[in-house]
Amino acid sequence: MTIHSSVSDILLDKVAEWLTQAALTGENLETIVRGFCERMAATGMPLVRVHLTFSMLHPLYDALGFTWRRAGGLTIEGYRHVNDRPERFMQSPYYYLLSNNLLHLRRRIDVDGAVEFPIFEDLRKEKVTDYMAFVQTFGAGSVQGMMGSWSTDSIGGFSEEMIGALMRMQNHLAMAAKMAVLGKLANNMLTTYLGGDAGKRVLNGQIRRGDGETIRAALVMGDMRQSTVYAEKEGRQAYIDTLNEFFDAIAAPFNRNGGEIMSFLGDGFLAVYPCGRHKDPSKVACEAALSAVFEAQRRVAALNKDRQARNLSEVRYGIGLHVGNVMFGNVGLKDRLTFSAFGAAVNEVERLQSLTKKYGTEVVASQAFSGYTDCEWGTLGEEKLRGVRQRFTVVSPMAASIANGTVEVFHDAAADGLSEAEQVILLHRDAKKFEGRVQVENLTQ
Repeated sequence: MTIHSSVSDILLDKVAEWLTQAALTGENLETIVRGFCERMAATGMPLVRVHLTFSMLHPLYDALGFTWRRAGGLTIEGYRHVNDRPERFMQSPYYYLLSNNLLHLRRRIDVDGAVEFPIFEDLRKEKVTDYMAFVQTFGAGSVQGMMGSWSTDSIGGFSEEMIGALMRMQNHLAMAAKMAVLGKLANNMLTTYLGGDAGKRVLNGQIRRGDGETIRAALVMGDMRQSTVYAEKEGRQAYIDTLNEFFDAIAAPFNRNGGEIMSFLGDGFLAVYPCGRHKDPSKVACEAALSAVFEAQRRVAALNKDRQARNLSEVRYGIGLHVGNVMFGNVGLKDRLTFSAFGAAVNEVERLQSLTKKYGTEVVASQAFSGYTDCEWGTLGEEKLRGVRQRFTVVSPMAASIANGTVEVFHDAAADGLSEAEQVILLHRDAKKFEGRVQVENLTQ
């Protein structure tokens, strides 16, 4: 427990200046929160615990939470989407503020007696004496905003001077956080809908029709078989669920280890593994793509086993592999563009993928692709691809190669100590400091 002390107005002004500079230079949210809490503690403000939660427009996460403790530093939590509000959240100070259209709530934390909110039991254990929660939106009509709480273990609790200082600094913090959240929001949306590399290109200014470049890449085209039958048989929602299960199983391995999903085309997808024009980088790209194929096959087999247990039909698929030059950039209308890969090699890998139906196999590749791998391949035939002048030697990996293929390590987010929020939102530079995933019911502090 700390003894009541005065807060330096000069140092508070310095914290405000630092927040303004952080907003102008585009610091990330973690840096802003960590720096703010440490600097506030240095002003003489007797903070023992700070909790800040920021809503995030993201397909997997509702919000991102930061909890700073004087003794333990900063921890980060990703709050996932849930259909129903957890009971604990509905018994929290935040829910009370939101339901009653209030901006602030202050409570003394007594040593004993009944508690108003369950979270106060936890705060008692941390020797908290005074608590103030707040809600702040980032603008009229905005769904983005900040909720938080300040806690002290000072014997006298927060003085009126301290409360005034916290409320002033809250506004400065909100400004810097809003800039970071909006910047990350733009990155999240572009990453989600365009992919990581394409999203960065758009953010860096490649937004005009015709902007782009030609790259060499290993190409993967995947497609679900008999999708029309699934759609007619299962109905809209069941079909969408099947598609999502299919993509989770088959496409996810191609979105890491140098690969990137460029686009989802109905019930199929296109992935690229950019590489240089020389043999070694081409070999690395093709081997990575092939390892992802073997992983995808294992994942789809596991999915089908699970679907069989649920009395659902298994999903079938075809994958085509190729390597070549790809045009990468903006095409479309002047005021409606898409950022994608296109060109002869993309057309060729699409035609190759369709040959899996003819040959009754799950994976086919061009001889150009297979030549960069150490896999054993069997020749299926010579093919004249539709719309392509040259003939292609079409090959397929031998069964023994599939069974013994080199498997890259495809980590789940939790496996290497990173939360899913850190992996997916890509918000944190020093991610190994933070562990675990936290569900939305912990959004109560």
